[in-house]
Amino acid sequence: MNNNLITSDPDVMMGKPVIAGTRITVELILEKLAANETVEQLLDAHPRLTQQGIQAALAYAAQTMRSDIIYPTVIAIA
Repeated sequence: MNNNLITSDPDVMMGKPVIAGTRITVELILEKLAANETVEQLLDAHPRLTQQGIQAALAYAAQTMRSDIIYPTVIAIA
């Protein structure tokens, strides 16, 4: 993963991970891809975004999911 392409700064997008030099969050990229938006559509909609930036966002998300944190998928009601 190219760690230089993903940055986090409390003064930019509330510290969410973004593509370096932009305000495009990793979260936004994942949401758009999950909604069946194509890479080409993403690149057209965000001229400062690159293919390498999208790949870095996906790699960052995969690396983040490798941590030892349990992510509940259903909220239990007591």
